[in-house]
Amino acid sequence: MKNTPLIVQSDGSLLLDVHAEGFEEARADISPFAELEKSPEHIHTYRITSLSLWNASSAGITGEKVLHTLEEWSRYEVPDNISFLVKETMARFGVVTLVPGEKAGVFQLKVAEAAVRKELEHNRKLTAYLTPEGDGYTLPLIHRGTVKQLLLEAGYPADDRIPLTTGDPLSFSLREETLQGEAFSLRDYQEDAVRAFIGGGRPGTGYGVLVLPCGAGKTLVGMKVMEQLSTHTLILATNVTAVHQWIDELLSRTTLKEEEIGEYTGSKKEIRPVTIATYQVLTWRPDREGDFPHFKIFSERNWGLIIYDEVHLLPAPVFRITAEIQGIHRLGLTATLIREDGKEGDVFSLVGPKRFDVPWKELESKGWIAEAYCREIRVSLPEKLKIAYALADKRGKFRLASENPLKNLIAKHIIANRREDSILVIGQYLDQLKSIAQELKAPLITGSTPNARREEIYSQFRRGKVPVLVVSKVANYSIDLPDASVAIQISGTFGSRQEEAQRLGRILRPKEKNSWFYSLTTRFSEEEHYAMKRQQFLTEQGYKYHIDVWEDSEDLEEPAENRF
Repeated sequence: MKNTPLIVQSDGSLLLDVHAEGFEEARADISPFAELEKSPEHIHTYRITSLSLWNASSAGITGEKVLHTLEEWSRYEVPDNISFLVKETMARFGVVTLVPGEKAGVFQLKVAEAAVRKELEHNRKLTAYLTPEGDGYTLPLIHRGTVKQLLLEAGYPADDRIPLTTGDPLSFSLREETLQGEAFSLRDYQEDAVRAFIGGGRPGTGYGVLVLPCGAGKTLVGMKVMEQLSTHTLILATNVTAVHQWIDELLSRTTLKEEEIGEYTGSKKEIRPVTIATYQVLTWRPDREGDFPHFKIFSERNWGLIIYDEVHLLPAPVFRITAEIQGIHRLGLTATLIREDGKEGDVFSLVGPKRFDVPWKELESKGWIAEAYCREIRVSLPEKLKIAYALADKRGKFRLASENPLKNLIAKHIIANRREDSILVIGQYLDQLKSIAQELKAPLITGSTPNARREEIYSQFRRGKVPVLVVSKVANYSIDLPDASVAIQISGTFGSRQEEAQRLGRILRPKEKNSWFYSLTTRFSEEEHYAMKRQQFLTEQGYKYHIDVWEDSEDLEEPAENRF
């Protein structure tokens, strides 16, 4: 047995001993081809999957390199089935290659092995698009994305070597100092992320996903990519507030002029060299059977770059149009590739492979994001609601537990003990949010709050005029509230780890004080079961998760000093 930090298991999991010599080097070596599943205090767990190996292949890593790395760092002999899995899986990448066609508007799909050609010819979905020619096929460029999706489903990820278009030129640069007079420059990991995406402009690069924690500066990375490509850019964001934040950041940190930046939302339809649109406006249509009229934005200009902000939320209809625009540089930005619909493969095929990621706790240890403490507080259901809970169906039980009125008392106690903090109270149900906002005399932001009013409240919160803000799930994504240091989650969406990650991200902007994330849960209820699933993401990222229990409501009536 070697005294090395890695244990390779036959189920594809990799266990990495944090306390063993060589831990840092081993982690750096396995990260390009294995997905981090969890990173608690002592043992980090990675997993080798088909997608993780194909991500590595797209970055030029060979099966031999992967096996050499595993053998170098493994404490025990690498299981035979893992060696076979790595060789066989990675050998599939590059069997099918997309290259330019001899005629405009078509491309060639080259297939290296005759047996694979036979297999693809028996795939009815694929044959609808393929015209046999020589040792491969020709097909129109418009079907490039769709065919890549189908090839991935068949187990043959395409090595896309068709050069990307440059788009119309747009020259600008990042400032060394913001318009507010703050000096700034990209951090080392942000520069690394940009280099991983650009890839020297070689075929097979210039598209893909960068995974960076909330608060790590994904917007800055996107702007640096824009500067390097110097081309007309379409940015897709989650909501109007995120659109305005992109506009503010571009004006503050780049030499772009106001007239060069357009907003494409429900209230404005500006198409300019840099245009920022919402996913909502793109997926709007007059009826369920109609076309998406705003998809025309993709052809309104000769875009050279499309940025998908929060790419893990990319709506299914936008996948369809993304399949048709594979000739454009495509950058996906996200804090987590977890998709609740399981469509990570579509992100790989249509936006591109993961090009870069960095662990949350690594950035925290270096001071780039705030240190956060996670605490769950469990409270019993009031006696008067127990019969109704017992008689309710599963969904009804979850809602009754989520809206437990004793959570309001706990939230008020936490807020009373943290008067120096900027506090977000986050929840799922409008009646509950209205009730606690009224009790706290705090402003409330929901999906029905007009955008102008939202931004006014956000501004007051940033300036410290509003110390407590109650928000619905509309604040889960792309909201820049750098001074928020406490988040109190009073209800959530069933077992969504994605949501838990985003809510924690609201308080991770670097600041002088530590951050606190509280999750309030009804004890012995349906909600408790889902809360355990939600907290999984936090513990997997290395956050210690403390749980406190209050037996009954009388305990809540006592003085709350130092309790929280």
